[in-house]
Amino acid sequence: MPTFCYFFEQADKKDVVGLQEQVFVRKVIELHDKYLAYVNDCFQNHTLFHKALKEAFEVFCNKGVAGSSSAELLATFCDNILKKGGSEKLSDEAIEETLEKVVKLLAYISDKDLFAEFYRKKLARRLLFDKSANDDHERSILTKLKQQCGGQFTSKMEGMVTDLTLARENQTSFEEYLSNNPNANPGIDLTVTVLTTGFWPSYKSFDLNLPAEMVKCVEVFREFYQIKTKHRKLTWIYSLGTCNLIGKFEQKTMELIVTTYQASALLLFNSSDRLSYSEIMTQLNLTDDDVVRLLHSLSCAKYKILNKEPNTKIISPTDHFEFNSRFTDKMRRIKIPLPPVDEKKKVIEDVDKDRRYAIDASIVRIMKSRKVLGHQQLVMECVEQLGRMFKPDFKAIKKRIEDLITRDYLERDKENPNMFRYLA
Repeated sequence: MPTFCYFFEQADKKDVVGLQEQVFVRKVIELHDKYLAYVNDCFQNHTLFHKALKEAFEVFCNKGVAGSSSAELLATFCDNILKKGGSEKLSDEAIEETLEKVVKLLAYISDKDLFAEFYRKKLARRLLFDKSANDDHERSILTKLKQQCGGQFTSKMEGMVTDLTLARENQTSFEEYLSNNPNANPGIDLTVTVLTTGFWPSYKSFDLNLPAEMVKCVEVFREFYQIKTKHRKLTWIYSLGTCNLIGKFEQKTMELIVTTYQASALLLFNSSDRLSYSEIMTQLNLTDDDVVRLLHSLSCAKYKILNKEPNTKIISPTDHFEFNSRFTDKMRRIKIPLPPVDEKKKVIEDVDKDRRYAIDASIVRIMKSRKVLGHQQLVMECVEQLGRMFKPDFKAIKKRIEDLITRDYLERDKENPNMFRYLA
């Protein structure tokens, strides 16, 4: 049996070294199909060979690939299949079959919570920016994940999908409200997606100083929402908004598809011919990082809507900006993207924070039922409880025990420091 396990593990190295990340997952799926067929057909579906297959895949499925974890690669692979314009062009039947196989691979990965967080981030982008190719496939993979990992694993994701359906209904109600109340005129076409905070990934919320053109429409929606729901507070996430602006250039008028941040910056030039970096930052009330990103996208990237002095590729606090009236393009409608933010670091930080809470909750649950327990037994029970979602680090558990002692949830036995007592 060890030889058979070794054969599985060596096969992965030969098949996937040097391949691109997206192809890597496809190759692992093919590898799994190949050896599963061997186990089923050549070894009469024997449980020992199934065990060997499982152990071998667990070894290399939990190794990093090109600086990324397998959990992230699987989430990205799913995103590519499920979003519009993804690199994987498959029929509906092939998509269903591939998703089924991805979920089977997930069973070998120990950091399932990391996959869930990466998947949730990508699902949020697909839903909010209308990038999802098919609602049925979105619901189908959630059903498969629920069967594999339990209801708690998918509850937030299911909430997100339901939220979008409710948001569409809410938008219809808002449009009816506007048609029945001629005085409530937002001045511009406005679509608002109302989300439930607990389901979605956390987003930074800044008090962006909205241009006068946008302030009124926000107030109109707020009035409508307060009539509908008395005790709910709206927090506007402007970083996720998009705007369609009409730009009047010397050669022709063009439609610009931009983010709310970019639109707010561009509208400043309706009343000013020239603005400094610090003036833009003060008027928008944004952080340095956000101002650098949006000004770079408007003055240094493919579409130079703003002219920058000095004419360099780097944004600095001493720069000045002017509206580029001579800008032109062969298209009449252009989308100006913001440079993407690397979310990997934040996802890992969020998962680490959630793990601390999960370890705390597990320790308290165990101690509440057992009252008195030794250190080794407490650690082992904690690992067993949390093993379905992630492999807790022993050092992390020890650290959480110490933290719970300082917060008076537990105490050490005075005679035996390796024994803990639960404090009600």
